[in-house]
Amino acid sequence: MSNKLLFLFAFLFSLSYNAQIKITGVIINQDTQRPIEGAKISFPEAPEISTLSNNIGYFSLESKNNFDSIVVQIVNYKKKSFPVNKKQNLNLIIKFSEKDKIGTSSIPPSITNQTKIDTDSISPSSNQQVNYVRVSGQLLDEDTEKPIPDADIFLKNTQVYATTDSDGNFELQSNKFIDTLQIITDKYPTKYIPLQRGDNLGLIVNLKLKNKNSSQSTDKGTVSKEKEIDEVVVTGFPKKRLPKKENPAYRILRELWKRRRTNGLTNFKNYQYKEYEKIEFDLNNVDSAFISKKIFKKLNISAKDIDTLDISGKTYIPVFLNESLSDIVGQNTPSKREKSFLRGNKASGIPNNDIVANTVKNLYKDVNIYDNVLNFFNKGFTSPVATIGFSVYDYLLADTVSVDGVDCYYIKYRPRRENELTFKGDLYITKDTYAVKQVTLQSTSGINVNFVKDIYMELNYDNVNDSIFIPLRNYTVLDMSLITKKEGGKGMFAKRTITYNDYKFDEPQGTVEKLLDQQWEPISEGAYNRKDDFWADNRPDRLNEDDKKAYEMVDKVSKTRLFRNIVDAVQILSSGYVNVGNAIDIGNLYQTLGYNDVEGTRIRLGARTFFSPNDMWRVEGYTAYGFKDDQFKYGFEGRLMLNKYNRFTIGAGTKRDITQLGTSLTENEGIMTRSFASSSIISRGSNEYLSSVNQTNAFLSIEPWKNVQLRLDGTYQYIKSANPFKFNIGYYNKKGDIKNDLYDSHLTFSIQARPGAKYSRFGLDRYEHTTLSPTLILKYIKGFNGVLDGDFNYDKIQFLYNHPILWGPIGKSNVTFEFGKSFNKLPLSLLGIIPGNQSYGIINNTFALLDYYDFVTDIYTALHVEHHFNGRIFSYIPLLKKLQLREVAIFRGVWGDISEGSKNMNASNIRYVAPNKDIYYEYGFGIENIGFGNLRIFRVDFNWRGNYLHMPDVNKFGVKFGMQFTF
Repeated sequence: MSNKLLFLFAFLFSLSYNAQIKITGVIINQDTQRPIEGAKISFPEAPEISTLSNNIGYFSLESKNNFDSIVVQIVNYKKKSFPVNKKQNLNLIIKFSEKDKIGTSSIPPSITNQTKIDTDSISPSSNQQVNYVRVSGQLLDEDTEKPIPDADIFLKNTQVYATTDSDGNFELQSNKFIDTLQIITDKYPTKYIPLQRGDNLGLIVNLKLKNKNSSQSTDKGTVSKEKEIDEVVVTGFPKKRLPKKENPAYRILRELWKRRRTNGLTNFKNYQYKEYEKIEFDLNNVDSAFISKKIFKKLNISAKDIDTLDISGKTYIPVFLNESLSDIVGQNTPSKREKSFLRGNKASGIPNNDIVANTVKNLYKDVNIYDNVLNFFNKGFTSPVATIGFSVYDYLLADTVSVDGVDCYYIKYRPRRENELTFKGDLYITKDTYAVKQVTLQSTSGINVNFVKDIYMELNYDNVNDSIFIPLRNYTVLDMSLITKKEGGKGMFAKRTITYNDYKFDEPQGTVEKLLDQQWEPISEGAYNRKDDFWADNRPDRLNEDDKKAYEMVDKVSKTRLFRNIVDAVQILSSGYVNVGNAIDIGNLYQTLGYNDVEGTRIRLGARTFFSPNDMWRVEGYTAYGFKDDQFKYGFEGRLMLNKYNRFTIGAGTKRDITQLGTSLTENEGIMTRSFASSSIISRGSNEYLSSVNQTNAFLSIEPWKNVQLRLDGTYQYIKSANPFKFNIGYYNKKGDIKNDLYDSHLTFSIQARPGAKYSRFGLDRYEHTTLSPTLILKYIKGFNGVLDGDFNYDKIQFLYNHPILWGPIGKSNVTFEFGKSFNKLPLSLLGIIPGNQSYGIINNTFALLDYYDFVTDIYTALHVEHHFNGRIFSYIPLLKKLQLREVAIFRGVWGDISEGSKNMNASNIRYVAPNKDIYYEYGFGIENIGFGNLRIFRVDFNWRGNYLHMPDVNKFGVKFGMQFTF
């Protein structure tokens, strides 16, 4: 998860607090049954904590302190006090009558909780101007009077829904009046309940179990014990699961599997289309009490800015809005290439918003509904049309309907088991070609994904022929929260709508290749300054009133000083840099303080030029001071991109610093790379094995093909021990003399490929999005004797392959394989040191139970495997299931050898040992997702050493700790 997005959540959620007492309700005129707007509700002991009822009479009041009463004040009415409970008082209905007006006889107004509304007592004439509906209540079993959880509550013929919680409670609302409530649950017949205009609060809905001898029931459950409600009963999922082959939906899905479609973009020689995308961030579950806080007044936000999401009925306030329009052109033969051209971008809210927009895009993966596994948040969800679907889902053939004029089978589906990465929703499969025309996917209530309360997605397709589909529209809403997943907790909506149109396939190849060969500007001139008429002409659909209101709202908020200060704080916390004058960044702040046994406490100060996120040149540097060795260190580097199309870049730099050599098998090039091992705050044991390195580097790099980089580095370095009394790097030279330092001159040619990687921005430091793309690195290093006083002539090769792999319901693996070989005898500082980890933190691609220099090699093969089960195993253990912990399996192994020539050169105080008899291995397990509420960022690993137990001071077992901001 992007740190920038995380900190944005943190700042917005910090606007709320956990209340000790919460009161919600409506205030109505008992005589007219109309809501009373502008009533002031407060606590008598703390009158400064107050709120006003809105235009539908609704109010919400909360406090960190406990109070036993509230006061309601209405203009021209007598002030009244009401007792309340000392925790939650939800869905109160407070009624005032004409008799409560000043100058009339005093009859106390009534206050009710869980009120049963008599719908016949409300006259239509009194509600002619009320066009909203708000419903809340509790769903109970008529026989046992126990609550019914996980029932779906809909406003009929809309997508406004809610799911009952563990106590059977529900709440939903719409700005449009809907006259019927529909209740759907597994064991009970579907119920339809008539609604009145305005508020229908505190309903008690009783349901009776279906007749065991019939698939339909004539149960007439009641809204109240005094009044029965007529209903229409429809058949739901049968109580007893049908065998797969007896389920009518199986025949349809089997035909779909036979005709499994592929995305049309990959089946034509070339393609072109237009892509329109709209992204919106909203702060949700807001109410009048929340908005009445002082901070929102500074943000120029009021209760009239609150809107309601149709699919859930939750209230929200938009804080970020971004539209983009792009032309896409690509080809599949003779080589696969694609280019995107941004024609227009309209944003409101956060400055330099492309990172936020692209971070939101990164939350949504390209979903192919025909894949067995769907990637959400780099977790594998089982597709509802997967070939293994009947082992994961229940299916119900509900009806045949017409979708966009196409006759379709309507199939409902739901997961068989809780706490798995699955969905529930609706499938529309064409009757003539057995292709997916439309599908909705909604996550279940027990989704074990951090920061995510709910996922809702609608996908629409067009089927070109019997084997090819093309996407038309993708609408997604993510309901996210930093702290809690409770239904009323504050959170954010991340909404994305993407529309594809104007498809063209198999155009003359020469025309497409000409477009692809052109050196396109990735962004059209003036793309960020398009006029309103451009958007009116190019949007596939007009902006609705909610969208227009959102733009006005976000523009208003973004102009306030407080909002700009919040954005600046987010930038600092997420990047670690403080920008000064839009020219210099001071930082990285997170590298300011460190400690090691040679320098003692270490202070580091750095800076870099930063004029814009797309800078084509950058100069950066740092200076550091160690209080124990009383020495200053420094590093400087400059880089210049000469061509942004193939990213041809040159750079040079120099540094003098204390470094822990051998922290990775595949060497990092460049001056500004950071060594965690030499600046840890807390470490296991002591580390005297640090080196003093003076290094100068120059490089050039180019990206001749998409996501393939070629780089050439020239490096000159002088290496000596940073603590010669405890650690020496001595070796015998050709004359047989012992030398305790060395000069090294070498060239490094490297190839790095990241197929499928995604980036935003085009300057020197691109923003890379989290993907499942593999990484392949191949390096050839040539050392020169006599060039710039270099002491050694040598050849090395190094190879690294890393790949995250989704395995569907059983989790995700992360696999790293490394190989390297030195073809000449070399001293300690130039050999392949198997990377140990003496810190208490988790460091990727190191060995948790090795110390530095435990193993020294000149040829090695290493494998690191982690498998994240995403809580699948713990979900079968009741206590652990409730804690939402997740399990990780760990394996690390390395084999290596050291040549006799390198051994004979050794005059250091390190005894060369290589894992050449057996593969050295470590194994263990980790527990991640440790935390509270929705904030589960901690991980602990338990590691065991598998062999080489005879070595001195061996570590047989170790515990490592880590923090990870992941979904």
